[in-house]
Amino acid sequence: MGDEALVSGVSPSRVAALMAAEQVRFRKSHILSGELFAAGQQNWLYGAPSHWMRRWIGGWPLYLKEEARDYGVRFADVDGNEFVDFCLGDTGGMCGHGHPAIVEALARQARIGTSLMLPTADAQWVGEELVRRFGLPYWNLTTSASDANRACIRLSRMITGRPRVLVFSGCYHGSVEEAHVELVDGRVQMRNGLHPNAFPHEQLSRVIEFNDEAALEAALRPGDVACVLAEPAMTNYAMIPPRPGFLDALRRLTRETGTVLIIDETHTISSGPDGYARLHGLQPDMLVIGKAIAGGVPAAAFGLNRETAERVWQALPVVAPTVRQSAHAGFGGTLAGNALTVAAMRAVLSEVLTDSAFERMILLAGRMAGHIQAGIAHRALPWHAMQLGARVETLFMARVPRNADEVRRARNPALEALLHLYLMNRGVLITPFHNMMLCCPGTREEDVDRHNAVFDEWLAELCA
Repeated sequence: MGDEALVSGVSPSRVAALMAAEQVRFRKSHILSGELFAAGQQNWLYGAPSHWMRRWIGGWPLYLKEEARDYGVRFADVDGNEFVDFCLGDTGGMCGHGHPAIVEALARQARIGTSLMLPTADAQWVGEELVRRFGLPYWNLTTSASDANRACIRLSRMITGRPRVLVFSGCYHGSVEEAHVELVDGRVQMRNGLHPNAFPHEQLSRVIEFNDEAALEAALRPGDVACVLAEPAMTNYAMIPPRPGFLDALRRLTRETGTVLIIDETHTISSGPDGYARLHGLQPDMLVIGKAIAGGVPAAAFGLNRETAERVWQALPVVAPTVRQSAHAGFGGTLAGNALTVAAMRAVLSEVLTDSAFERMILLAGRMAGHIQAGIAHRALPWHAMQLGARVETLFMARVPRNADEVRRARNPALEALLHLYLMNRGVLITPFHNMMLCCPGTREEDVDRHNAVFDEWLAELCA
């Protein structure tokens, strides 16, 4: 390395040289996927059905080979490359691919009807199970966590009469307008250069850093915040755990100021079958769970505690069933709670994301995190591995971050891109947005060991 200054403990020129070699390797081994992506430019706005699919490093997304596989996390692309999947649809595929119980439930319900705008017996079971798992007594289904978060925000404003939504810098809560802001050097700005969409963020949003109790109190005391929308541990910008006592302060201050506390468990469901909030004794007023609960079928749910539900009923009364009323409350949709989704949810909650499955998933994630940490220590690199239940992340910083600002200052995009592409070129897929991996009920020890072996190869080449 000579006299070259190290960044994140490694040589920038070494990172650049390896990245150039990996790009060549990717182009040679993913020719058919590249051709399909090029053809997609004629039909799709950004080359693929979702613009998010262009986020994969290498130049284009992988195109899946359409073939049946045994249940698990393995698949092949159209070029014949084999992969073990730790991205799992950025949590949407947290059940694994092709679980027999989910496949059977979808096929059974599809033969009866997919979207009837009528409840089924499955719906009653699912409702009771949501109450049992998450501890909130009243629930409603939506088609995405974005929809669920927007519904909770609308209801919070309705029952408090307040305009603002408080979020933490670096958060992600789907396509919620109020959450599209962040702090950079103490100033509020749009995230990722997003267009403001004529939305009055200066009037309706408030953003502070995670784990900052003083800033939280200062933001809530004026009494104009309808709700705090938060993950109990941040998982999007990087995995940032709450500092000791911070969630207690969050719950205390929201109660003292009459602010609704909405906990978004869309990613932190990786903590266990009951989610992070119940595991750690946090008692939200509303809770959102999405992505994973229907085995990859678009679905989410939001729950309310009794006090919050009663306040909602005061504003939107439950009338006698003989009285015809408009069901439109500013949220929902004709596909929300459809019979196909509910059938999948019952299969997931009863047979897939079970207590025993989570025990095994968390053990496998620990196997991965422990191996990463050992490799980091062996090379004396200023990094660390973070584990949140079944979820693992490699962070290129020496200590656990307190907030998004610390992550931003330590982030090494070139090194992150290299890790992603190196793993992908050797058949290991991780979440494309940062270095996050997820184990599922279909993950096996040999899948984790495959990641660990490739990670070791990467370290050896990087530090050669």
